[in-house]
Amino acid sequence: MSNKNILGLIPLLKGQYSLLILTIISGIISQGATLATLAMGGWIVGKAIAGSLWQDLVTHCVCFAVIVMIVAASRWWQAHISHKLAFTLIEKLRLGIYDGIERSAPNAILGKRIGELASVATADAELMEHFYAHTVADYVGAVFIPFIALCILFTIHPLLTVTLVPFLIFVGIIPYWLGVKAHNQGKIVMDKLGELNAETVEVIQGQKDIIIFGRTKEIFNRLMTLSKALISAQSHYGRRVGMEQAMIDSATALGIICVTWVGSLLMADGLLPLSLLPLAIMLAGGALAPIVEVTQTARKLGELKAGASRILTIFHQKHQIIDKGTAPAPTETSICFDNVSFGYGNDRGNVLTQLDFMISPGETVALVGYSGAGKSTAINLLLRFCDVTEGAIRIGGRDLRDLPVAILRQLIAYVPQDIHLFNESIIDNIRLGKPEASLEEVKKASKQAQAHDFIVSFPKGYDTICGEAGSRLSGGQKQRIAIARALLMQSPILLLDEASSRLDNENEHAFQKTLSTISHRCTIILISHRVSTMQAVDRILLMDNGKIVAQGKHKELLLSQGIYAKLIASSKKTQL
Repeated sequence: MSNKNILGLIPLLKGQYSLLILTIISGIISQGATLATLAMGGWIVGKAIAGSLWQDLVTHCVCFAVIVMIVAASRWWQAHISHKLAFTLIEKLRLGIYDGIERSAPNAILGKRIGELASVATADAELMEHFYAHTVADYVGAVFIPFIALCILFTIHPLLTVTLVPFLIFVGIIPYWLGVKAHNQGKIVMDKLGELNAETVEVIQGQKDIIIFGRTKEIFNRLMTLSKALISAQSHYGRRVGMEQAMIDSATALGIICVTWVGSLLMADGLLPLSLLPLAIMLAGGALAPIVEVTQTARKLGELKAGASRILTIFHQKHQIIDKGTAPAPTETSICFDNVSFGYGNDRGNVLTQLDFMISPGETVALVGYSGAGKSTAINLLLRFCDVTEGAIRIGGRDLRDLPVAILRQLIAYVPQDIHLFNESIIDNIRLGKPEASLEEVKKASKQAQAHDFIVSFPKGYDTICGEAGSRLSGGQKQRIAIARALLMQSPILLLDEASSRLDNENEHAFQKTLSTISHRCTIILISHRVSTMQAVDRILLMDNGKIVAQGKHKELLLSQGIYAKLIASSKKTQL
């Protein structure tokens, strides 16, 4: 799917052609039965006006009643089939949106606001129901049904057909005549809605900070400004919709009036029987009805196009990495950065420049440096969230790009600096990387992470719900659960990004003991600025401007009186 407009939604119909055909058939039957109802009603009225006795109309009335029941049944069938198709495809859309986010994560979505992404996955996806449930079948019916009505009108009198055709065309082109304005207005409405959703989510997430810093009034005013901007955009959109509707209704009414007038003239000249005039009028209305119905869909094309564009932008996100590796898992877990350079593709240049170091299996190494030195970027490259620009990263002598991503994920356990816990139980959050783990395994990992004691202090223990993003837990508790989650995986490589920053001295000391007990089977890389952590590691790699500028033990680097000494001095002041 290459089109980032509404046509890009059509390929999703693949595999659903039977439902699509049934939707079209049900739509034609429904609209055809409606036309038959109108025609039969006009025929009965015409016969009655012409003087037919009621006994002669009984059969026609029975037929009329049967057709009405067919209309009801066909309408139900059409709604059932069309919405089954629509909701099946919306499910595919949502999965595609999630897949697009997953493919591009984490770097390609860093500039996106959570509320905007949520709006695309919910509001925009739901809007596509109108496209799938109504557009295709309605458009087919708008061609087929008016054609039948015009053919019948032609048999009554050709001039009636000639009279009606211009109105059919005019009614049909009105939404497309205003199509550019509709698209632009629809895009503005959807963009404003996304902005408001994103801002609302941020306000909810940051409500404590807003209250603490006394910014409630300013934030409220900002939300009101966005809300007013949305209302203004919706008002402009609504005025155009109202103008379209007025033009369509006027053209429809004028078309029926003209057919009535021409029919009356023909009847006055003796060219049209009185009994056929009501039928002709009803056929004119029946011919216009499917086109009017299509215009209802067409009026939403502005919103549909804007929503489709936002959806397909995520749909077509490129893979941050290409998973084509076929190499088996390495037999040992040495880590090598071989002249690695990397940049995020912006004007800042490279974040890492010819980064070169080696970590032996079972070694515990700390990456240290000022903010922006490239520590977290190095970790992200090792996790293969993105690929190096130059050089190579190897585990056990194998280039990361040669390993299947699934194998790499099993090799490395990771505790990020910004921890996310799901609104599920503590045990489910700990089992994230190993869903099949037993309760005993979870408890063992929790004890190693110094989390078991506080978990069992809760009334529901390991079944305690963490809250959204772990909102029911303290920062230190969330950190220990994240550590337990990583330890449970028992991966041969453990990455810790400021993993002990929120632990008190007692818990940190116990955690360091845990690391020392698993170091014989685990290569550990950690980012930390705590002096006690620096003293416990086997080696320190000091980074500055994307390079290793020094390495060694804590005391060795401290005696050099260089960057490391300044960093430790500032770290001590912070910890005090």
